[in-house]
Amino acid sequence: MTQRFHRRVGLAFAGALAAVALSLPALAQEKVLRIAMTAADIPKTHGQPDQGFEGNRFTGIPMYDALTHWDLSKADAPSVLVPGLATSWSVGATDKTKWTFKLRPGVKFHDGSALNADAVVWNVRKVLDKDAPHFDASQVGVTASRMPTLRSARKIDDLTVELTTSEPDSFLPLNLTNLFMASPAHWDAKLKAVPASVTDAAERAKQAWTAFAADASGSGPFKMARFQARERLELVANKGYWDPKRTPSIDRVVLLPMPEANARTAALLSGQVDWIEAPAPDAMAQIRSRGFTIYSNPQPHVWPWQLSFAEGSPWLDKRVRQAANLCVDREGLRTLLGGMMGMPKGTVPPGHPWWGNPNFDIKYDVKAAQTMMTAAGHSAAKPLKVKVQISASGSGQMQPLPMNEFVQQSLKQCFFDVQFDVIEWNTLFTNWRKGAKDPSANGAHAINVSYAAMDPFFAMVRFTSTKTFPPVSNNWGYFGNAEFDKLISDARSAFEDRARDAALAKLHARIVEEAPFVWIAHDVGPRAMAAKVKGVVQPRSWFIDLAPMSIQ
Repeated sequence: MTQRFHRRVGLAFAGALAAVALSLPALAQEKVLRIAMTAADIPKTHGQPDQGFEGNRFTGIPMYDALTHWDLSKADAPSVLVPGLATSWSVGATDKTKWTFKLRPGVKFHDGSALNADAVVWNVRKVLDKDAPHFDASQVGVTASRMPTLRSARKIDDLTVELTTSEPDSFLPLNLTNLFMASPAHWDAKLKAVPASVTDAAERAKQAWTAFAADASGSGPFKMARFQARERLELVANKGYWDPKRTPSIDRVVLLPMPEANARTAALLSGQVDWIEAPAPDAMAQIRSRGFTIYSNPQPHVWPWQLSFAEGSPWLDKRVRQAANLCVDREGLRTLLGGMMGMPKGTVPPGHPWWGNPNFDIKYDVKAAQTMMTAAGHSAAKPLKVKVQISASGSGQMQPLPMNEFVQQSLKQCFFDVQFDVIEWNTLFTNWRKGAKDPSANGAHAINVSYAAMDPFFAMVRFTSTKTFPPVSNNWGYFGNAEFDKLISDARSAFEDRARDAALAKLHARIVEEAPFVWIAHDVGPRAMAAKVKGVVQPRSWFIDLAPMSIQ
């Protein structure tokens, strides 16, 4: 499997050189940070990125703001929620479906227009109100599925907005980190430029959003400067950003899609880029020996197989699900990855407030797994056939091809016959919302999409609630029942931290015991950078903040 990292390195190197060629004379006086992403395309730039959370990381957080932000300033503590465009928020004393958000005064979009309550209402309507003139169906999937209880927004005054949820939901402020604010005035200007010959309102809105994406306007620390689909996105510093601590000293950021690990590594070693996501594991020593720094940190990021509970699925037997979790040689996998992997015991680790002491222990125990599989009617002569839909690259996917091939061989000893359906990452991510019963699953019984676990909805609720079956959210496998719905309701309706943590601990324990996933790895987010990139904080988060960094 290691040989897979070496083949066609010459071609990868040549491809890297071509991909990152810059107009050096024009940029010679600028402090430029060049980043090679794992994505095969530039994440969408209209304010609700695709390409998984790599989109949020590189075209969301740098260019846009949300009402609430993650604190990405610490490497030695978990990221927590902090004020963003909202300086404060509170839930109603008697009606727990009403939230009041106080907005930060004086914030401007990149086009100079004001960011106020009207703008917040406009941005909620863009993904929730099908009757809004600016509604964009393409933004719904990557937004509404991440905050499924949000129903509406109402202006109270210029700096106060009321948000309404369908049920009491203490997770809402966390979910709102994913709703990025785009400029209504800038979109209106793009709409006016749509030719009068286009008379259909929906088509006019679509064309306006397409034009907006090519010339975006958010309120974040970086502004769009140049955009070429599938090739590059260039951002420049927003020197008028409202937070002095996040006003960039880097003049320009160049983002380049480079899905192959060998190509990224070659580009870094040749000096064509300054930063690569997910370097090739077998090149780690060479990268360090050449003076580059590899950053990593345990993060709330699960790399699993999410299992199907649709009729006829081979995973309906809990013995089979638990056996798979006992048959993965995670130590061997960690060696394959050059040590860049955490060992999962569930979605969150022991000691976490949501741990809950499950009575099923995820570990490597081939004998116990074989016993379970034999009891379920499987053997070396009669293996259980399972099909998994996977990607070749992508946000948070680590090294998906060699990792999945390793797991395939590991599970073979426990009477699993694993086949793969390998598709492009963004297609896989879209299929994730369509579900195991959709034709897009192509007969797969499991899907390999890594996921964030920094808040309760992302970590657990969207995978275990009957209310999040496709297409509402990411319960791809249709796992859930009345017991889990009650545990989720208890956690959602707990607005005091200790009570909410206790409810979530019960939920997590039951998830581990029922094993709707094969928990394979926790990511540590390895990224390699040139020594000239300073001020890097690798937080315990899926995300990282470009704004405080510098080039020396």
